[in-house]
Amino acid sequence: MSTTPNFDRVARLYRWAEYLSLGPLLQRTRTHFLTQLTGCRHALVLGDGDGRFLARLLAQNPQLHAVAVDTSAAMLQLLVQRCNAVLPNATTRVRTHHGSALGVEVAPETDLIVTHFLLDCFSQPEINQIAVRLARSTRPGTLWLLSDFRVPNNALRPLARAYIRSLYFAFRILTGLRVTQLPDPAAALAAAGFERIAHHGKMGGILYTELWRKL
Repeated sequence: MSTTPNFDRVARLYRWAEYLSLGPLLQRTRTHFLTQLTGCRHALVLGDGDGRFLARLLAQNPQLHAVAVDTSAAMLQLLVQRCNAVLPNATTRVRTHHGSALGVEVAPETDLIVTHFLLDCFSQPEINQIAVRLARSTRPGTLWLLSDFRVPNNALRPLARAYIRSLYFAFRILTGLRVTQLPDPAAALAAAGFERIAHHGKMGGILYTELWRKL
């Protein structure tokens, strides 16, 4: 089992480090399927960092309420600040929980799960555990939006492998992250009873976002 990394150390630098490395591509990946979430009303947002996605989601869906979960108290503080800056009434629509996705409690009315660039921080057994736990606690039709990195089977494969190795090395130094290789979220979600309904890739497939639905 991996040791919980400490993202408090990089919370205030994360946005700028993201832009320096990949510009707006990560945020564009997160928000690619945003318009397909307008029917959702109760979101469980795991590891959204400084809240850039959640602020956009709340602004688009005036009736949506969300629970934001993160192991970093500093990230949660930034998330609340950002949502409040975008929407004056954000505090009435967002609850935060300082904890891990491995032990999160899921409200029965949850109809949207969001994991952007989070699952790569877990081992495959841990992701299998998360997927099963969330599947057991949600109803058929629940959507799961995820974004992450992938090593594509094309000419970019060597570059992607080197880039992802460098990311894991940097986050191990900065946060204590112990995971060293990408897991397979698709296998975990499919085994837990979700079906993929949409896929979009960027950077030749190194970045991707997918929308899944519980059967």
